[in-house]
Amino acid sequence: MTAPATDEPIRVFLVDDQQMVRAGFRMLVESQPDLTVVGEAGDGQEAVDRLAATRADVVLMDVRMPRLDGVEATRVLAGRPGSPRVIVLTTFDLDEYAFAALKAGASAFLLKDAAPPELLGAVRRVHDGDAVVAPSTTRRLLDHVVEALPGPSAPGARHDGRLDGLTEREREVLVLVGRGLSNKEIAEHLVVGEATVKTHVGRLLAKTGSRDRVHLVVLAYETGLVRPG
Repeated sequence: MTAPATDEPIRVFLVDDQQMVRAGFRMLVESQPDLTVVGEAGDGQEAVDRLAATRADVVLMDVRMPRLDGVEATRVLAGRPGSPRVIVLTTFDLDEYAFAALKAGASAFLLKDAAPPELLGAVRRVHDGDAVVAPSTTRRLLDHVVEALPGPSAPGARHDGRLDGLTEREREVLVLVGRGLSNKEIAEHLVVGEATVKTHVGRLLAKTGSRDRVHLVVLAYETGLVRPG
């Protein structure tokens, strides 16, 4: 009897301009029975080219690389149908490149020196569509760089139609997601069940075209529903 697709290992693609770094990630990933490395690349352009012919579920993407950096490579991949989810690896917390990568379509960012359990857990959670970075970390990142975002009241700013189809409750949930609250915390704040919050988050993702929870946070900042501080 053929095993169900859910039993197939998660396919991971590695992108880093340092071969030793890729080798270390490969050893770590391949040590897990539910993960497998399906390919690697030394820069963003090579990654884009190889992933056109290689099926992957999750890409571990360095940010700073020659030829094509991780941000632009992520943008290209995100524009393809059925694209893999991207975890951007950065050297510094609160890195503006990490935010640019999230804007380009990455699902999460992690520090390159993250502990092995954190990195492996991130791959699994991103594959499942969950948020990876801690809400507080995401919020600090956005607070750090959000000044570069044009607010809805800025000169020349245009109406953002992504919020038009939301109910008042969905807007309320989006604000709380943007403030970094977990589903449990949102449920306690609104005095509803956690399952109800999950339903609202699912509808927010569908209605706004956001890929995951991290992009809902970005959306909340971009549209001015949440402000720094």
